[in-house]
Amino acid sequence: MAWFRAGSGVARLAIRRTLSQGGSYATRSRVIPPQNRFFHSTVFKSKAQAAPVPRPVPLSKLTDNFLDGTSSVYLEELQRAWEADPNSVDESWDNFFRNFVGQAATSPGISGQTIQESMRLLLLVRAYQVNGHMKAKLDPLGLEEREIPDDLDPALYGFTEADLDREFFLGVWRMAGFLSENRPVQTLRSILTRLEQAYCGSIGYEYMHIADREKCNWLRDKIETPTSMQYNSQRREVILDRLIWSTQFENFLATKWTTAKRFGLEGGETLIPGMKEMFDRSADLGVESIVIGMPHRGRLNVLGNVVRKPLRQIFSEFSGGTKPVDEVGLYTGTGDVKYHLGTSYDRPTRGGKRIHLSLVANPSHLEAVDPVVVGKTRAKQYFSNDTDRTKNMGILIHGDGSFRWTRAGRSSQYCTDVAKALNAPILHVNADDMEAVVHVCELAAEWRQTFHSDVVVDLVCYRRFGHNEIDEPSFTQPKMYQVIRNHPSALEIYKKKLLESGQVTEEDIRRIQEKVLAILNEEFLASKDYIPRRRDWLSSHWTGFKSPEQLSRVRNTGVKPEILKNVGKAITTFPENFKPHRAVKKVYEQRQQMIETEEGIDWAVGEALAFATLLVEGNHVRLSGQDVERGTFSHRHSVVHDQETGEKYCPLDHVVINQNEEMFTVSNSSLSEFAVLGFELGYSMESPNSLVIWEAQFGDFANGSQVIFDQFLSSGESKWLRQTGLVLLLPHGYDGQGPEHSSARLERFLQMSDDNPYVIPEMEPTLRKQIQECNWQVVNVTTPANYFHVLRRQIHRDFRKPLVLMAPKNLLRHKECKSNLSEFDDVQGHPGFDKQGTRFKRLIKDQNEHSDLEEGIRRLVLCSGKVYYELDEERKKVEAKDIAICRVEQLCPFPYDLIQRELKRYPNAEIVWCQEEPMNMGAFNYIAPRLSTAMKALDRGTMDDIKYVGRGPSAASATGFYQVHVKEQTELVQQACSLNQ
Repeated sequence: MAWFRAGSGVARLAIRRTLSQGGSYATRSRVIPPQNRFFHSTVFKSKAQAAPVPRPVPLSKLTDNFLDGTSSVYLEELQRAWEADPNSVDESWDNFFRNFVGQAATSPGISGQTIQESMRLLLLVRAYQVNGHMKAKLDPLGLEEREIPDDLDPALYGFTEADLDREFFLGVWRMAGFLSENRPVQTLRSILTRLEQAYCGSIGYEYMHIADREKCNWLRDKIETPTSMQYNSQRREVILDRLIWSTQFENFLATKWTTAKRFGLEGGETLIPGMKEMFDRSADLGVESIVIGMPHRGRLNVLGNVVRKPLRQIFSEFSGGTKPVDEVGLYTGTGDVKYHLGTSYDRPTRGGKRIHLSLVANPSHLEAVDPVVVGKTRAKQYFSNDTDRTKNMGILIHGDGSFRWTRAGRSSQYCTDVAKALNAPILHVNADDMEAVVHVCELAAEWRQTFHSDVVVDLVCYRRFGHNEIDEPSFTQPKMYQVIRNHPSALEIYKKKLLESGQVTEEDIRRIQEKVLAILNEEFLASKDYIPRRRDWLSSHWTGFKSPEQLSRVRNTGVKPEILKNVGKAITTFPENFKPHRAVKKVYEQRQQMIETEEGIDWAVGEALAFATLLVEGNHVRLSGQDVERGTFSHRHSVVHDQETGEKYCPLDHVVINQNEEMFTVSNSSLSEFAVLGFELGYSMESPNSLVIWEAQFGDFANGSQVIFDQFLSSGESKWLRQTGLVLLLPHGYDGQGPEHSSARLERFLQMSDDNPYVIPEMEPTLRKQIQECNWQVVNVTTPANYFHVLRRQIHRDFRKPLVLMAPKNLLRHKECKSNLSEFDDVQGHPGFDKQGTRFKRLIKDQNEHSDLEEGIRRLVLCSGKVYYELDEERKKVEAKDIAICRVEQLCPFPYDLIQRELKRYPNAEIVWCQEEPMNMGAFNYIAPRLSTAMKALDRGTMDDIKYVGRGPSAASATGFYQVHVKEQTELVQQACSLNQ
């Protein structure tokens, strides 16, 4: 099992091989001293000129060169040069030779030693530091046949058994570990003993790939300094108690529910004490909150023993569970299997502190929760003002296969090798050695709090049963499971160790086991009558927010005109002497004019006004995605670059006086939609007082994060009772850019929407809960003002729902896609104000100022998105005054009340749904049954009376031929506005 503890932010992988500290390396022409990690400018000092700077040489070549004698010849020449003139060599070599000669004079035992032997010994030390883990006893079953590298064999360096008790000069080096000790002369036997104890026991250390000298020295000091891993009797009893809880919990479940799936931890029980010790040490070092992500393996044990979910509740779930009793406003959702659920708890630590633990719920897509955890941790750091990133920490737990590669499929020795790209230390540990597990878990906590970076604990364990308890693993691994059946548990091994030490008695062990069993039985009996009560709906940040069954009133989203003008000035102004690109400068000058004239507000300004007004109100705004700072279509320019100095300026960072620099965050992301969206989802779950947005470069690319859509975003509230107001901006629209740059796959989001197409919900504004009861919102807005209001609506209500927004492309600069500033304000009588105030318009009626009853309209065309502007242009062209066009801005949940209003307005009109997408895509298959339901309620016909205008069915979302696109687009627009159809 691999245990990966993440820091903050999205990891960007960059493999970089460098030479780590320790040992020296040589070339044919010169030797580079070990204190200088990359290169050294001179070895020989010359009055004429210094030697040129060499290039770094791969370690394997350096070692081979030295061992085959190539460099040893040169070393002899170097020594003779030093003897002739000490000033002729580098200072570090001068010190080495002086120490060597001095020790030879005072230690007769090394009088016959050569410089070459000393250097060979240093290479042997370095070999253990690099490859000692290959000799470590990591496999608890003893089945793994590992080839021990030749460079760990003293014979390779010319040493024999006769040399074991000889004294050798090692020197005193400027590095941590035993080479830094004031013992420059040691026997070969003592040196090898120290190296074997440090690197070849139950723990295997990989850290020499880390380029940072300080970090390597810190670890070397922890590993090589002879500090005992022995614990006193009191500490050992605590560890034993925790291991007994871990083991007996699994045994109890196996006894009571013999055929139930539980994905037990047998074979890896030491994980639980290890986690507890890590958390205790982390709390001692200043950590206040830990967010955990893990698979189903061992999850119930972690829930019960680490995060302290009530055992009676877990046992009740094993017995089938009971749906919570009916209470006013109690939302129970659809639930999930017990080994997917999460919880949170303020846990007391061994050191007397309290630490908040959150285990994030996740699906069977094991690695999918990882970015969610990292994002949630990052949000905790922001909201707790944890600028040093020391108070909040993320823990990610993986199985071997989901960490990177399965054992059969990978080409490397360990599943954890990929972590080397992050310069993370990797601590392999035999999971049967309880105290070794505790040691590395504490060491990992210390590393994270010291260097604020990632560390990996590789818990090498086994699975005593199959994938689940019903499986028979011997079908495919007969030899391994013959061994496992006869292998003692970690508890048996640890009990034997403690009894042999005399620190714990049989009576002590029996007392703990009886205590644990009594509590388990007591909780089991209580589970029979357990009825879930009204639970904490969400964390403390979410106090007062409504569940889907609690009515939340609709709020206006208009803003006072003076605020709009003030923030409008802030977001269109550069600092004095700032020199933007001339094209960007022109864009900002045009934006200034929009604010001053209060007319012609375009999409980018509408968005910036939404962000700025939310910031003024004290909300956190965060936008990430590929190229979001500039905008994929060069429309946003939220971060501007000085063309002379390269300095960056973000106007939205300066909306409020003394604004926190992170209050508005815009960040270009990597090209992993899956990871970045997961991160933003986790971020949005932490606090409702933040507008968190992820923008895809093109909507088509969003399907790279389909697991997050399916398993988290669309169903997380229903399965796990967790709300999120995450916004997805998915550029969508057919403009001839081919099948990968046209469609955000609107149909998929609508297909996952859970509103009933055959039942009209309560639509009275004061009673309407339709949007609360739906799993998310899907919109395709067509004006900057409506975009402004739908973004602000995410914050201005007492609940949170994901918002899937089909973002425009060519509307960003469309001459008709403009709004006046009056559509953004809250002034009665202005265009954006209706009888309910200024807010998002779920449907925009025909713009021809029709009355409440227009019997002369023969066709009502319903559409969504940018096709409206093409339809309107065609209607004007053919002067089709008997056609009305209405825009359905909110597709889900379906605006039955507004649709019926328009059906009543045009009693004699035929009903047409027009879309750009192929018939099997887009909104048609979602709209048709709901539109039919609305029509039936007014006796306006059935599904057969809805006419479809759009592209025909297609496998690809769009044609790759531009001329074909133009022909198809022209035909569907003409057909919708035809006078003689």
